[in-house]
Amino acid sequence: MEPVSGNKSLLYNPWIQLAVGVIAMACVANLQYGWTLFVGPIDAKYGWGRADIQVAFTLFVLIETWLIPVETYFVDKYGPRWVVVGGAVLISSAWILNSMANSLPLLYIGAALGGIGTGCVYGTCVGNALKWFPGRRGLAAGITAAGFGAGAAVTVVPISNMIRTQGYEQAFLFFGILQGVIVLSMAMLLRKAPPQLSAGAKVKASLSARDYTPSEVLRNPVFWVLYLLFVLVATGGLTFAASIAPYARDMKLDAIPVELLGFVLPALTMAISFDRVFDGVGRPFFGWVSDRIGRENTMFIAFGLGAAALFLWSTYGSNPLVFVLASAMYFGVYGEIFSLFPATQGDTFGSKFAATNAGMLYTAKGTAALGVPFASALAQSQGWGAVFTLAIGFNITAALLAMFVLKPMRTRHLAASRNPV
Repeated sequence: MEPVSGNKSLLYNPWIQLAVGVIAMACVANLQYGWTLFVGPIDAKYGWGRADIQVAFTLFVLIETWLIPVETYFVDKYGPRWVVVGGAVLISSAWILNSMANSLPLLYIGAALGGIGTGCVYGTCVGNALKWFPGRRGLAAGITAAGFGAGAAVTVVPISNMIRTQGYEQAFLFFGILQGVIVLSMAMLLRKAPPQLSAGAKVKASLSARDYTPSEVLRNPVFWVLYLLFVLVATGGLTFAASIAPYARDMKLDAIPVELLGFVLPALTMAISFDRVFDGVGRPFFGWVSDRIGRENTMFIAFGLGAAALFLWSTYGSNPLVFVLASAMYFGVYGEIFSLFPATQGDTFGSKFAATNAGMLYTAKGTAALGVPFASALAQSQGWGAVFTLAIGFNITAALLAMFVLKPMRTRHLAASRNPV
């Protein structure tokens, strides 16, 4: 794709904008995916208990997601740059505060600041990608979301090592400042997509013939079916992302060395690294697949594979190698929700308000995060088997709803957008 006509700057090339968004997303990934590494050290120092510490994770995700519609409204209205600048300042402030937090309220405030900052970056970059690539939203959203999914992969080992050798406080401080500086730099490079880009894409039958306002979207049943599917699948993914370290320690797997592809690492460190890589690769892959075989068909396949991976993990996960491979398989098919759902809503409701509409749908992730403390308590009272059973059931339900409820509803909606009553 060539630079937009009339704009000779390289920054108006869609692929450059996509790359800038990916880098920014990678730098906020640790606020979610690196969190699990800090839970044990914080609990060891203060003895607050896992469940209370994990409330910070839930607050982070709730605030990250539920404020995105507000943040993306400003993106749609004024462009992406200054929203991401604000995000850069907030994510650094959050981790700096975490490095000093000596009480749960301070930890929760840090989580809130991090949630607002991450929402500014995430909502902006995904919304921007949808606008720069109206004809290939699945691929664009997937590549952008891959930054968030795989961004933590390259820093899992350095963060883990710094926690072990210098303490979790230093890890919070160093990486908080580093990530904030990089995001701030990327903010200066972001540009707003010109509206003429979406004109050629609307001839496709799989796309809406008109742009729906956020208020219209909220009144549309298709949106709420999408929302339900997002909640069902995200609940399991967020639970295991936040709890993989406690799970590994409960199963006494965390320190067992595993050799794979020439690497020898503790099982937990290797699992988190592989999870992030597979998560990152899965997002653009399934986005690309969905551009070709359809959104709902891809959801059915991915959600079904997720249920199978969870079954394998729950049945044979006491083996360190199976733990690493099964969790990687699961996150490889879990992360696709962050490419498929933004792309699906963009196809369904149009480009003009794509950032705001995607932000409203993304609040489903916050709703799903409410299940994380519940799952932690369930694991302690009933065992991890109960958590796996619940997540498997959610994935199977979502797969069936995607194929037999969402697909016909969207077909009728797209036809109605071309032939309004």
